[in-house]
Amino acid sequence: MTLINLLKPNSECASDYVPVILAPMAGVTDIAFRSLCVSMGCDFTFTEMVSAKGIHYNNAKTRELLQISDQESPCGVQLFGHECDILAETAKRLYDAAQGEISVFDINMGCPAPKITGNGDGSSLMRNPKLASEIISAVVNAVPIPVSVKFRMGWDDNSINAVQFAQMAESSGASFITVHGRTRMQMYAGNANREIIAEVVRSVSIPVIGNGDIFSAKDALDMLKTGCSGLMVARGAQGNPFIFSELRAALDGSDYTPPTNSERLDAAIKHIDSFMENVMRQSRNPAVFVELRKHAAWYTKGMQGATELRRKVNTCASSDELKHLLEEFKSRI
Repeated sequence: MTLINLLKPNSECASDYVPVILAPMAGVTDIAFRSLCVSMGCDFTFTEMVSAKGIHYNNAKTRELLQISDQESPCGVQLFGHECDILAETAKRLYDAAQGEISVFDINMGCPAPKITGNGDGSSLMRNPKLASEIISAVVNAVPIPVSVKFRMGWDDNSINAVQFAQMAESSGASFITVHGRTRMQMYAGNANREIIAEVVRSVSIPVIGNGDIFSAKDALDMLKTGCSGLMVARGAQGNPFIFSELRAALDGSDYTPPTNSERLDAAIKHIDSFMENVMRQSRNPAVFVELRKHAAWYTKGMQGATELRRKVNTCASSDELKHLLEEFKSRI
């Protein structure tokens, strides 16, 4: 079932099911990690943020980000850029080539990274609603599948415009939106503002997905108080794909047993195997191994003795060495 089928419009209450979604995260949500999250109960995934211009100019590294597994198909593709024609052309090109693997295109209008906003992409588009509207309309008119938009509550505390931006996205043809309750200038500091998400929910009739600071079942249930139709998990899933099982149990009212440290390390080792098979084997860039080391370190967060282990993980040079470090650590816990 596609995401749009799981999301209920704000004007309808026919279904109590709340989808739990993995956020697109650059350098994090590769095919290996997404597949693992799906196996843990994630309802829907998006690719890493993909440059529309990179696809337009046939950049090989950008193409590598578009691998989609059978387990998660159909999934969503998140595009970023600020040129209407290139975004529309890229979406159509990918849709035509996807053979049903893509069920939604998301347009990133929330990334706060300076290298993204400095080019007029990501959350910088919140300062140019007219251009943002033209982009959304262009992509909507280019493809026959839903188009969504992910954005923040504003650029800074003096320009919080999430409600107006949401209304613009709806009128421009977006099928649903995702709101992160921080400004661009906050980056990831402070706390996500759930009240602004609730205001957005009340202001539009399309589904709203809540995003920001979902690290536990309690956080998810608190986010649902905004009235949002879905939950998007980002940093809470890093090193913890089990969070999807935890949230689904909370939403269904069933029991949940947290993973043991041994189970967490088993997941990390499984992740390494999948990464080497599906990412490293396809990549032309050996530097992506650094991303795998980052994942492995996240899995050990909070474990006794993990500080020294992470030091070794962050300097290891091969997947075999990485697995050996984790297996040795597992034997001692």
